[in-house]
Amino acid sequence: MKEQMNEVYPKQPSRCNCMNLRRASRAITQFYDDTLKPSGLTVTQLSLLRHLGTVKTATISELAKMVQIDRTTLNRNMKPLIREEFIDVRQGRDSRTRQVALTIQGKNAAIRGVELWEEAQNAVKEYMGDDLTRLVQLLLKLETIAHYDEKR
Repeated sequence: MKEQMNEVYPKQPSRCNCMNLRRASRAITQFYDDTLKPSGLTVTQLSLLRHLGTVKTATISELAKMVQIDRTTLNRNMKPLIREEFIDVRQGRDSRTRQVALTIQGKNAAIRGVELWEEAQNAVKEYMGDDLTRLVQLLLKLETIAHYDEKR
């Protein structure tokens, strides 16, 4: 796989930093999704299942906060998981809330997904080498830019 990756690297960067990051984000997401395909999950869906596996139940808002996505995107990503009966959504403590829980089928899907996710992780580590640690540090630094104006 590393040989295949080196065949297309390097590409010409965009003048726009945001576009460079978006291209890289789409590429790595596609790589993980392709690797996870035999599990029937996307990397986003696997993340949802894994987060739900750490708590008994969560409201939609709590889950959205855990995985750091907006509620609309979360609802869209949950639909196939509900259809496959990987998660169960029920009315919460009041009529305005819904509780989400992982099912047995969801736990099993997550287990299969994690095995494939580990393959993707190892492939990225092998490809990126020592650059991966620095990349992760830089990405974490970039995450704080959304709050830059608040700190000034």
